[in-house]
Amino acid sequence: MAIYKAPIRDMQFVLHELLDAERCFADLPGGEEASADIIDAILEQGAKLCEEIVFPTNRTGDIEGCRFDNGEVHTPSGFKEAYEAITAGGWTALACDPEYGGQGLPHTLSVFIEEMLQSCNLSLALYQGLTRGAYVAIHAHGSDALKRTYLPKLVDGSWSGVMCLTESHAGTDLGLLRTRATPDADGSYRVSGSKIFITGGDQDLTENIVHLVLARLPDAPDGVKGISMFLVPKYLVNDDGSLGRRNGVACGSIEHKMGIKGASTCVMNYDNAVGYMIGEAHKGLRAMFSMMNHERLMVGQEGLAQAEVAYQSAVDYARERIQGRSLSGAKSPDKAADPIVVHPDVRRMLLTGKAYNEAARALLGWVSLHVDISERHADAQTREHADDLVSLLTPVIKAYFTDYGSEVCNLSLQVLGGHGYISEWGMEQLVRDARIAQIYEGANGVHALDLVGRKLAMHKGRLVTRYLNTLKAFLAEHADDGLLEEFITPLAGAVAGLESATFWIAQASANDPEEIGATSYDYLKLMALVSFGYMWARSAAVAIPKVEGDNSGFYQAKLTTARFYMKRLLPQTEALGMTLRAGSDALMELPVDSF
Repeated sequence: MAIYKAPIRDMQFVLHELLDAERCFADLPGGEEASADIIDAILEQGAKLCEEIVFPTNRTGDIEGCRFDNGEVHTPSGFKEAYEAITAGGWTALACDPEYGGQGLPHTLSVFIEEMLQSCNLSLALYQGLTRGAYVAIHAHGSDALKRTYLPKLVDGSWSGVMCLTESHAGTDLGLLRTRATPDADGSYRVSGSKIFITGGDQDLTENIVHLVLARLPDAPDGVKGISMFLVPKYLVNDDGSLGRRNGVACGSIEHKMGIKGASTCVMNYDNAVGYMIGEAHKGLRAMFSMMNHERLMVGQEGLAQAEVAYQSAVDYARERIQGRSLSGAKSPDKAADPIVVHPDVRRMLLTGKAYNEAARALLGWVSLHVDISERHADAQTREHADDLVSLLTPVIKAYFTDYGSEVCNLSLQVLGGHGYISEWGMEQLVRDARIAQIYEGANGVHALDLVGRKLAMHKGRLVTRYLNTLKAFLAEHADDGLLEEFITPLAGAVAGLESATFWIAQASANDPEEIGATSYDYLKLMALVSFGYMWARSAAVAIPKVEGDNSGFYQAKLTTARFYMKRLLPQTEALGMTLRAGSDALMELPVDSF
């Protein structure tokens, strides 16, 4: 059976020691309420909810899945009770605007709670996560009337939200979508069409479901420039805020999937459904990207969340399972064999999970803090710097976190051996659940293309230049610190490699546009590994002066894991620097008929 204990100590390390979040929050309107004591209380209470109430529903959700009966979706047993516990505790309102019933706390805090929820039951967490994304889009682009009507219910969790983009013929290429919206005399619109792969499109957890639907107006130009966004509720809302008649929204079927079986994945049909425009006509992608950028960071976190459960479960198994003897002599002479945690290859797999997870948590916390700064800081230039960082690293987090998360789930299954392949141990569910995150919210190759094709060139290279300068400033600050040399020296080489690769791509793609696509994934992984290295070097700088006198072993474990990362994982950057320079010919010269 999979196990999970919220990694509160590591979360506290990131928030209090690595990021000094309390001080940063104090500079942000509303953030002054997030004292260290409040932060710790939120983490502790969130952990209690997730471990005791949410986690027990994960296995049930996978076994039962969602049911589709008589046109209605039913979630697995225990989901309603767990969802009600989440909403009753105010967890859906944590970082939302107080004007609409939110608590107004920093977004960064909600991210750590979301990680716990995703670890404990990814399927259930998706319903809340998508609702949060819908809140973000409506809050940013909706009219005052729509905000007053819909946001309080999304904030308190009594209503949920979903985004509806994909059609059977239009996935990544949204310019091909056919769903139509025609103006009505009362200022609303009538939406008709079908969408597929709509997570949470229908369910029995909430009283109403708010669909954010991309559609075309009758006069819309072709392509993505002709897309508008509409709020289409499952039930219409009366003037007094009560629910009215059922809208022309129906679930046609649900998908039978490899994983996340407790999350309904729906075919949604809109038949002359009443909808309300969000934002401007033909500017729907701008509104949708407010939601999607939030969701992409959330999906990246799903990789971390599943990898954390897998890692913890593998460690628990490796400590108890006895097989063979240590190569250096028996470690448990009183037993028939040693626990497998003594074997180097098992340690390789476990340390890989630990090193990636802790670096990912630190990086996501750092980027999430910059989300708060970009939205709340009083100084415009500070907001711009923060937004640049978030924009640059969002595709890195979405793509690489989900790739490494799937890798760690597979490595953890390998630690369990044959037991990992058997369903009742819970590990194979994690492998299946983690896999979707590499696909939805844009396949990872698309995010690599976004990074190299768009973000590197954005504002004449300002985003990547600022990030490289941040990395180089850290290296310069610690260049003469002998205690950090073993971390700074390899990181400096990797940063130099990233900068060199950035310039190489700019030059090569000027002569051959295929180089953007040919180099994109290698470059994204290179940036991710360097960013993880940066987090580990920063963590080491915090840990070194605290090792002496620490009886818990926490800081020593940080240093030991940082060493492992620098010696065993960061060197991948050297190979990536070579492969991305291989040229597009190696990929493009084979004729299509020869595949």
